[in-house]
Amino acid sequence: MVDDPNEAATPAETQREAQESLEKQVAQLKREINKITRTLAERAEEVVEEATGWYEGAADSVSRTTQALRKRASTASGVVEENPGTVSSAFMLGAAVGLLLGLVLVASDQRRDRWL
Repeated sequence: MVDDPNEAATPAETQREAQESLEKQVAQLKREINKITRTLAERAEEVVEEATGWYEGAADSVSRTTQALRKRASTASGVVEENPGTVSSAFMLGAAVGLLLGLVLVASDQRRDRWL
């Protein structure tokens, strides 16, 4: 029943066309994957640059803060060394005020408990 010689060749041609179509699709997918990869690489570079900027800014801020704290600590220790009596008097005055405040609070609690 195969009178036409082209009918026998049609399945082979159809298979070849399908294979060529698949190869084109695979090539297109490879190009798209390469585009996506490049885009991701560019975005990763941007993120790294941004994070580096944040890190450098934070490091500078910490450095300035550390220097300021060192200066203040040095100033405070100088004052204590120059005026030891004043510092100890200030501590004693603070302790006395704290003691009196504590006594007042305890006394007010005891009065309140009597009325309950």
